[in-house]
Amino acid sequence: MPVTLQYVDQARWEAEEQVRIDLVRIYEDAPQERMPTPTVLPFIEQHLKEQQFFACAHFNDRLLGAVAVQEAGDRAWWLSELCVRKTTRRRGVGSRLMALVGEQAKQDGRVLRIATTTLPLADRVLLSKLGFRPVAEASSSAPDLPTTSDFVELDPQGKG
Repeated sequence: MPVTLQYVDQARWEAEEQVRIDLVRIYEDAPQERMPTPTVLPFIEQHLKEQQFFACAHFNDRLLGAVAVQEAGDRAWWLSELCVRKTTRRRGVGSRLMALVGEQAKQDGRVLRIATTTLPLADRVLLSKLGFRPVAEASSSAPDLPTTSDFVELDPQGKG
């Protein structure tokens, strides 16, 4: 399945009806435990209002999957709320989307980060297979012993 990467920001959201329909459908299909809010439209609009955007898997003029992206002050992209349409799950769309976002981050010299504190084990395993690794942080209580962070990172140089 030749999936390509398409970004949805506030301008595209307002300009393209099919984009609005597809993005809403993606998150309406999300398992309830994956959605941080009970209603989809306010969730999407809040992300866009906060100058965030969605990286989406595009195939046959439709969006099949999406991940919310927030740019940090250090230019890192924090990813959250990955979801794929129910009808196309288990076909590699989510993995392909994450690979495409990783390729784009590498081209831009960005680091990808994903908070892991609330992720189920299956999601953590997938992220590991995709090259995301926990980041060691110096502990204030034991400065000689690194502690594992509560996020994983994909280094733009492929050191993830």
